[in-house]
Amino acid sequence: MSRLRGLWAEARPVVAVPLGAVVLAMIVASVVALLSSFFTEAGFDPSLPFKVFVGLFGGAFGGLDHIVNTLVNATPLVLAGLAVGFGFKAGLFNIGAQGQFLLGAVAAAGVGAALNEAPPPLAIGAAVSAGTLAGAAWGFIPGALKAWTGAHEVVTTIMLNFIGASLVAFLVLNLLQAPGFSFARTGDLGNAALPNAGFLSADLGRLHLGILLALLAVPAVWWLLYRSTIGFEVRTVGANPDAARYAGMRPGLLIIFTMTASGLLAGLAGATEILGTSHYMIASYGTSVGFDSIAVALLGRSHPVGILFAALLFGALRAGAGPMQLEAHVPSELVDVIQAVILLFLAADLIVRRLFRLRQAKRGIEAVETATETYGRKLVT
Repeated sequence: MSRLRGLWAEARPVVAVPLGAVVLAMIVASVVALLSSFFTEAGFDPSLPFKVFVGLFGGAFGGLDHIVNTLVNATPLVLAGLAVGFGFKAGLFNIGAQGQFLLGAVAAAGVGAALNEAPPPLAIGAAVSAGTLAGAAWGFIPGALKAWTGAHEVVTTIMLNFIGASLVAFLVLNLLQAPGFSFARTGDLGNAALPNAGFLSADLGRLHLGILLALLAVPAVWWLLYRSTIGFEVRTVGANPDAARYAGMRPGLLIIFTMTASGLLAGLAGATEILGTSHYMIASYGTSVGFDSIAVALLGRSHPVGILFAALLFGALRAGAGPMQLEAHVPSELVDVIQAVILLFLAADLIVRRLFRLRQAKRGIEAVETATETYGRKLVT
């Protein structure tokens, strides 16, 4: 029992800020819902916040099909969140997860459509590999530019997001467009589609193999970060590049490795989303997974286990948005407000610490640090 108390005392300063940010976001959402009731025909409704959260919870966990929907929404967020969090550990702000996600998705869609009649293991393996390699290649570019020229990864990844979206549109509209459809899209996946659990129950039809891949990625990234030599070097570079260089490490190569691995995870997120859920790619593929993953990584404090729970929370919010709108007659965009406020309080975690009277987390390589603190130190130096 004393050991558990010790672990909680050590983890509390780290865990409490994200929990406090979520609580404060829920309070803000309640106030927004109350204020919005003044502009409805029914008038002011003091029970509206209760209806909002009943609708959210019911939509996310109110039945087997709702739980499956939550897991499906959370799957790409787990992988993309791991991608961003891995970069944070090296002191790198990878805003390019969106572009890496899109490149992974279009590569998986193109290869999957080309091999749609091949044996399933070959078709799936090739499509997933193509997606991960495309994401890794898109992550390698800003990593190499950072290591070789000093170009800031925030600037290069933002630019590559726009280039990636345009490249996806070009590929779908030209090289990968399938005939016989009223709009530009890639071909059918056939045997390249990820297997699902629909044979067990109709409610499990959307539960695909990508969920298992995301769950396996969590311990894999944890081991890489905390049990491998290269993971120790990555975290050392993130904490103090000069000390890492003095110790004989090569920060340039570690930066390239980190950004490439980050892109690989984001590309895998795109591949699983296309092969398991969407099943084809369009020219203007509308998704915010890459940007939402930044909030997921921040909420999870860049730790793989924390990212898993943060992704489940965001997946639940997405799954519950529609039922909440039907239940409480509040626009589903309230979920976006909740996510934005969570991110706001995480970025300004001093507010959360003051409100909940939390002590500061311990510093050091082993401490779980927020990306804002890491990024702030980089700007100062």
